Amino acid sequence: MSLCINPNCQNTDNPDNLLRCQSCGSELLLEGRYRVTRLLSDKGGYGDIYEVRDRSGIPKVLKVLKEEKKNDAKAVEQFQREAEVLSKLNHPGIPQGEESFTFFPTNIQQPMHCLVMEKIEGENLHEWLQKRDSRPISEKLAVDWLIQLVNTLDEVHKQQLIHRDIKPSNTNFS
Repeated sequence: MSLCINPNCQNTDNPDNLLRCQSCGSELLLEGRYRVTRLLSDKGGYGDIYEVRDRSGIPKVLKVLKEEKKNDAKAVEQFQREAEVLSKLNHPGIPQGEESFTFFPTNIQQPMHCLVMEKIEGENLHEWLQKRDSRPISEKLAVDWLIQLVNTLDEVHKQQLIHRDIKPSNTNFS
């Protein structure tokens, strides 16, 4: 199954063998290599986050595609800076940025800005807590996680960036 990311598409589900959406005609093979497989997170007016399959990788690797829906100059500049920084950072708590591009869906005036990055496998903190029925964790584990979080945020802040979306569903711990 391939998903169309055109925000005005009426039927986003498509078979994997198509290059264009059956409903709106937008490209399904983004940048000639990324096929959107599922929605991971709906960010509302800010953009969505999808899982994508990179057909150029051997074996075919799952990655994450983040889109920026807001097209004002400040949002686009911040998005482009995030893409640039993620492509340079090499930290276990930060997904490696791989490619950014502009996508032009059919019959849409504004382009969509997209960033493809490494997919970090595993449960996020929100999922993990739900499976534990939100039972408390040990102090030692909590301190370990806080140290990991602080180290990751320190790396982000060294790049003069601010993480705009810190929450349990965006946090994976090892």
